[in-house]
Amino acid sequence: MTSIDLIIFDCDGVLVDSEIIASEVEAELLTEAGYPISTEEMAERFAGMTWHNTLLAIEKEADIPLSATLITKNEAILDKRLASDVQIIDGVKPMLVQITLPHCICSNSTSARLAMMLAKVGIKDHFGKHIYSARDLGEDKVKPKPDIFLHGAKQFGVDPSRVLVIEDSVHGVHDAHADKLTEAGAETVISRMSALPGVIAALSEWSESLMA
Repeated sequence: MTSIDLIIFDCDGVLVDSEIIASEVEAELLTEAGYPISTEEMAERFAGMTWHNTLLAIEKEADIPLSATLITKNEAILDKRLASDVQIIDGVKPMLVQITLPHCICSNSTSARLAMMLAKVGIKDHFGKHIYSARDLGEDKVKPKPDIFLHGAKQFGVDPSRVLVIEDSVHGVHDAHADKLTEAGAETVISRMSALPGVIAALSEWSESLMA
């Protein structure tokens, strides 16, 4: 890894606790549709994936048709739940104050949902215009494809090799995810946001020493 010029944050599960809310809503809908699944299994297997891609994966795996209305039904229920229940991840606000490098958000969530969640938890203004949705690039450009990360780097004129991405799921790169994240290529795994500034400083120092 070379020196860091930009930090890209995922949003769901990294800055706000929306992942668990989404898993609860989606598990309920799938169970009602004839595919019994718990909230925990939903989070473990499909965290970071869009609902559309989750439905495609389940249809292929279980060989059962899932109604297209599940897509719109999920969006409506989830938006309502997020608007009332979403909270900021512990330690995010003080962490953001300490980050001195340029940073932005690159997410699979829609622009409207990102704006709503970030405004609710009080950090939308911190990121300003640097909040990017993969959906705006096209439904075929969402993570795990790298397009949204490349887009974020381009907005800052930064070489992608000099970007540090903060993710919470293998599909974008919980303690149960640590080994999977490492196996998927994560540079390091942290359990609390208060540790991030120190990790960034250590990674920057390490990468600069390799370049010396």
